[in-house]
Amino acid sequence: MRTVTTLPHEVEEIEHLWIPMSDGVRLSARLWRPVLSGREPVPGVLEMIPYRKRDLTAQRDSINHPYMAGHGYACLRVDLRGSGDSEGVLTDEYLERELCDAEEVLAWMAAQPWCTGRTGMMGISWGGFNALQVAARRPPGLGAIITVCSSDDRYADDVHYMGGCLLSDNLSWASTMFAYTSCPPDPVIVGDRWREIWLGRLRHSGLWLEPWLRHQRRDAYWRRGSVKEDYSAIECPVLAVSGWADGYSNAVFRLLSGLHSPVRGLIGPWSHKYPHQGQPGPPIGFLQEAVIWWDHWLKDKRDNGAMDGPALTIWMQDTVRPATSYKHRPGRWVGEPSWPSPRIVETFYPLGLHRIAGPGESPEPSTELTVQSPLSVGQFAGKWCSYNAPPDMPYDQREEDGGSMVFDSDPLSERLEVLGAPLVELVLSADRPVAMVAVRLSDVAPDGEATRVSYGMRNLNHYGGSDAPQPLEPGERHRVTVQLNGMAQAFPAGHRLRISLSTSYWPLVWPPPESVRLTVDPGQSCLILPVRPVGVDAADPVPRFDEAEGAAPIAVTQKQPGEQVWHVSRNLVDLSAALTVVKDLGVVHFRDIDLLVTRRVDERYSFVGADFNSVRGETNWTMQFERGDWKVHTRTRTVLSSTPTDFHLYAELDAFEGGRRVMSKTWNTTIPRDCI
Repeated sequence: MRTVTTLPHEVEEIEHLWIPMSDGVRLSARLWRPVLSGREPVPGVLEMIPYRKRDLTAQRDSINHPYMAGHGYACLRVDLRGSGDSEGVLTDEYLERELCDAEEVLAWMAAQPWCTGRTGMMGISWGGFNALQVAARRPPGLGAIITVCSSDDRYADDVHYMGGCLLSDNLSWASTMFAYTSCPPDPVIVGDRWREIWLGRLRHSGLWLEPWLRHQRRDAYWRRGSVKEDYSAIECPVLAVSGWADGYSNAVFRLLSGLHSPVRGLIGPWSHKYPHQGQPGPPIGFLQEAVIWWDHWLKDKRDNGAMDGPALTIWMQDTVRPATSYKHRPGRWVGEPSWPSPRIVETFYPLGLHRIAGPGESPEPSTELTVQSPLSVGQFAGKWCSYNAPPDMPYDQREEDGGSMVFDSDPLSERLEVLGAPLVELVLSADRPVAMVAVRLSDVAPDGEATRVSYGMRNLNHYGGSDAPQPLEPGERHRVTVQLNGMAQAFPAGHRLRISLSTSYWPLVWPPPESVRLTVDPGQSCLILPVRPVGVDAADPVPRFDEAEGAAPIAVTQKQPGEQVWHVSRNLVDLSAALTVVKDLGVVHFRDIDLLVTRRVDERYSFVGADFNSVRGETNWTMQFERGDWKVHTRTRTVLSSTPTDFHLYAELDAFEGGRRVMSKTWNTTIPRDCI
């Protein structure tokens, strides 16, 4: 990324200001605005998230917000109540109070003398979610949003559940927020009240994993904040962005097809990052695109090209060898004028006896195939969402395929390009009352290497809908459709398509209560691919982006190196196996505020042999903040295990000021399994 040192407007930064809420709580904010806004008001842009603006997002914020301020915007970065330096307590995601706070902050910003009264919201992940949710409330003055790596469906397409199956990221993400909500505000900002605020968080923020586990079906809890419940509520323009290595690319397709307001979609090769910092590459000049978007909708520069070109711009990925991380994904930018696109051809590939027949071939006579996967299938699945690219992407699928039911095509006679969400229709039965199926689509090279290009899950107990799961009748046949994640992938001639079915996929999703045998009738099953005809875009203008650029980041010093581990182990004596993940920031010195920050997480997902009752996930977090004589740290631990009937949740929280423990709490609860 190129650092821009000269911007169109001189920028003034206000490191801290308080924004009062109607209930008396004050939110802490940082403001960047053009100096000229003191005499010539400018539009305002809000990012409102819980990840600590003063330290843990300070470097990213220093790249993004001064850049946009230098192009004529007042950029406000706010810590959610109960996070960072804001007052109050944060007890869950996207609560009514959070969204009310956002509306009040937007109104406060619009009323400032340096603001024209026209505002926008932007953010990645949490900030992308609440931008959509606030847009659906239509606050006065909100003229447009940019939502990056977010979802319109909190149940079916978020970190918690996938296809009605419980994601292990539900544990991982709950543990992240368990750690973050245990952190103190900075005494430099809040003064002597820092300890009172901190202790309030420790006592009352709670263990979010518990309510997330108590809502195992699609109910009102998840519908709250899911804007797909009423797309018509959003009237302002939306720029929706994600990446193929991110967990949220599906939402871009749905927003394009569901929203009635002006909308543009962008999907690159990236993981869970802003596109100008995108990994895998190539990154793009995303901040330039953001300025163009804001100029069009907040400054009425209608002829600047923001709405020209394709409605959906995507990175069509070329074939690659399987790897757990990529510096760069080969491919090209292509565009679709609308979505759904009339150029996409829904193409049926019948399944046969361990084979994928060609389009137009007659289905084979009905037969039966069975699969009962070992718990080891899934150890090379990578993360549901690649958060920081190394090394959490899926590896060679051949080891996974050994415990799966596999269907291969003949070698392709010509290049095949797919854009959209593949479907796999299956006629099957299960021999147990609770069952799931994981479906993977792989690109198989002539030498046999198998690169997973998409996948999907289906809790078979949700055949009547995710709001009313029910036990299966063993042996009873069902026709189910499994939607795989949206994709843009080119398969070269000579490669094969592979569909792999497994009855578990641990640790990406929590397995069923007991080992299940599925019986599939391939003669009544098929793969449906959204095929984009090769060469269809030959006459289209090629989408182009400028080089990635941003403002100069603040200076930080790595005092102690971090550690990154992704380790699969198997003990053939006692048959124990585990995936161990370490994500360690090390010790970082924020020089401008003279603050040392330590952040480390250790995750372990384990099982023993074929014992489904042995499945266990454990996370351990350490967070520490230190300046002079002030030193605080917290340790959080979360353990999730299960029996055939229940989930067992155990958690610990310990907080220290200096060497003295100031808080110690434990949770120990049992939550019934609800057909999962």
